[in-house]
Amino acid sequence: MMSQDVNSFFADSESRDGVRMSFNCWPASRIEAAKLVLPLGVMYTPFKKRESEFVLPYEPVVCRTNNCKAILNSLCNVDYRAKLWSCVICNQRNAFPASYAHASETQMPGELYQESSTVEYSVSSGIKNIPPVFLYVVDTCIEPDELNALKRTLLESLHSLPPNSLCGLITFGKYVYVHEINPLVEKAYAFKGTKEYSSQDLLKLLKLDRQTAAPAPRPAYGVHGPSVPTNKFLKPLSETLSLMEEIFEGIQRDTFEVQTGRRYIRSVGAALSIAVNLLETTHTNIGGRIMSFIGGACTDGLGMIVDDDLRNTIRTHHVIEQGQAKYLKKATKFYEALAMKASKNGHAVDIYTAALDQIGLLEMKSLPSLTGGNLVLADSFESSLFSESLKKVFARDEEGNCPMAFNAVMDVRVSKELRISGCIGPCVSMGVKHPSVADMEIGVGGTTQWKFCSLLPTTTPAIFFDIVPQAPTSAGGQGYIQFVTNYQHINGERRIRVTTIARSYLTSSDDPVIRDWFDQDAAAVLLARLSVFRLEREDAPDVMRWLDRNLIKICQKFSSFTANQPESYLLPQSLEFFPQAVYHLRRSPFLQFFNNSPDETTFYRSILLREDTESGITMIQPYLLEYSSLTGKESTPVSLDATSLKKDTILLMDTFFHVLVYHGADVVYWKNQGFDQLPEYAHLKVFMEAPLEDATEIVSNRFPVPRYVVTEEGASQARFLLSKVNPSITHTQPNYQGEGGAILTDDVSLEVFLQHLRKLVVSSQN
Repeated sequence: MMSQDVNSFFADSESRDGVRMSFNCWPASRIEAAKLVLPLGVMYTPFKKRESEFVLPYEPVVCRTNNCKAILNSLCNVDYRAKLWSCVICNQRNAFPASYAHASETQMPGELYQESSTVEYSVSSGIKNIPPVFLYVVDTCIEPDELNALKRTLLESLHSLPPNSLCGLITFGKYVYVHEINPLVEKAYAFKGTKEYSSQDLLKLLKLDRQTAAPAPRPAYGVHGPSVPTNKFLKPLSETLSLMEEIFEGIQRDTFEVQTGRRYIRSVGAALSIAVNLLETTHTNIGGRIMSFIGGACTDGLGMIVDDDLRNTIRTHHVIEQGQAKYLKKATKFYEALAMKASKNGHAVDIYTAALDQIGLLEMKSLPSLTGGNLVLADSFESSLFSESLKKVFARDEEGNCPMAFNAVMDVRVSKELRISGCIGPCVSMGVKHPSVADMEIGVGGTTQWKFCSLLPTTTPAIFFDIVPQAPTSAGGQGYIQFVTNYQHINGERRIRVTTIARSYLTSSDDPVIRDWFDQDAAAVLLARLSVFRLEREDAPDVMRWLDRNLIKICQKFSSFTANQPESYLLPQSLEFFPQAVYHLRRSPFLQFFNNSPDETTFYRSILLREDTESGITMIQPYLLEYSSLTGKESTPVSLDATSLKKDTILLMDTFFHVLVYHGADVVYWKNQGFDQLPEYAHLKVFMEAPLEDATEIVSNRFPVPRYVVTEEGASQARFLLSKVNPSITHTQPNYQGEGGAILTDDVSLEVFLQHLRKLVVSSQN
């Protein structure tokens, strides 16, 4: 019963507030907190779609303490008779504003209701109904069929953009072309791909006068500011839709001839640089997206990934480890500087790629990672993976809005016992120094504010905390965290979302309540993020050893055992699946390079660092469903194990990146014989269609769209499943007679892994 209550609390906390925490009770001192092994971490989704979505049409009430500025919330103590409220962050008593004169216990403001732990405010921003900016950056060095498919998808996306949005187009091949939105004449300004142009250069070369260029900085709330400027390159879609359609339809393939044995001359870096500088010149601090569609690696000029000679292959993991990647450091530095500039200006950079070879995502990863831009990795612009992913970006919600936010700043405020260590997610530091900043940094630290140029309903940063050395609290007290996210809504409003949570302090880290309220899913995802973040600075073997040490320590902390007696080892229910998750994490593409290119590894890691807890745990440990002819449409969760591979069942595996339907040998025979088409075997048809329907539903509800694979026993694509299952049956067991199929691998099985873990945990030498 206790387990059900705890799991219900985790689910309610996530659905209501977008919050999942590794530890849901906290030690009252730093010494005790260090004994927990893992840092105190929170997975927070600031733009989560909530069931009860209501917006308060006024500005929030703010604490008057200069170093606090926390916002009035449902956890505050309120004296309605004296019209006073006490701040939970700093304990300062504050007077209600005049507009709250009629507030009482029967007429409470919306933010004081008990269920209002998360509230949203619509505030006056000075610039009314700020339209978002969408700047398309399109690669023309692709084959005609690919280009036609890309143009069809882009034309569809135009009709999905908000009507008030500003839209523009840049195309590139050997040269970069900035297209003028002009109904009288088709005109584009050409720029060399080998030359870097500053914002001032663009201002002069594009003949933009300063009056229509960079708008004034955002005014204070309540102060009316200037209107958002338009120019000949970025115009309202409502006025120019038909003209934009003509321009998009007129996009032509790059005309420069490619010699045999050579790659296209592709100026990706120059095109992105011009796009970033153009928006810096015209729309600083106004939400916007630079949507780049890339069909190959940059082979010329700025941000060059590889040269145009096909004899020189693009870098691999082995080449990088040997330090022989010729262009890696210079290209990475270029794109990082570009990403920081885009972040400063409040603009997200999306990367949509479609190529069979690598395109340089490893070097370019900072563009989506630092700006919160979308990242889609496809094989072709003709594939449904690409087209459906782009459709999902602009899919409308119940209110008719695209589910995205722009130019957001998340401010974290904590009570006096806590310190903020840092954040891991698609953001950049705002560099705000504050007494609540922890000495030890985890992720992007040294600040209490982070900037997200774009937010989706699943964007989830991980925020880490510490306890002060001499915590002025005692057992039974509570600590408070408040997340304040200020963002530009797609409809042009400026909004503030406020989430305030509280957790109890306990005297000792050995208190069983801490163990019982441990969220193993959130902890596994937080540990995975820490591991991936460390991989940016450390070698993979060192990170693997660090991961193993932490697993051993946390099992020693919370399990019960007798020293040097492995059979006495007992792990509590709240950590029952945690070692299993770490086992699968060790085998995952986040930590292993085998059979993945650097671009694929970068893609997997980038998505892990931005998705919510449910998606993260699916990436780490995929789930497997079994369908049997005896149960019809009903599916049964089964172990991700080789013993689950049966001849008379169908399996559905979801790894987040792949959705795979696997048919056993007997099922394939039944289908080939056409049994499912016979009336007397109607139940077989239902059984065979059920996993396909469920897989289609998973694919339709996910962004980016996963690869959909339908395969069978013995087929080549069955490798996607065989590489994920626990190899409890291997080719070294030829006489095995039970259910399942042998896996050709040298990896240790989960059982062997857990046996070694038990020995190390109970060893008196550890």
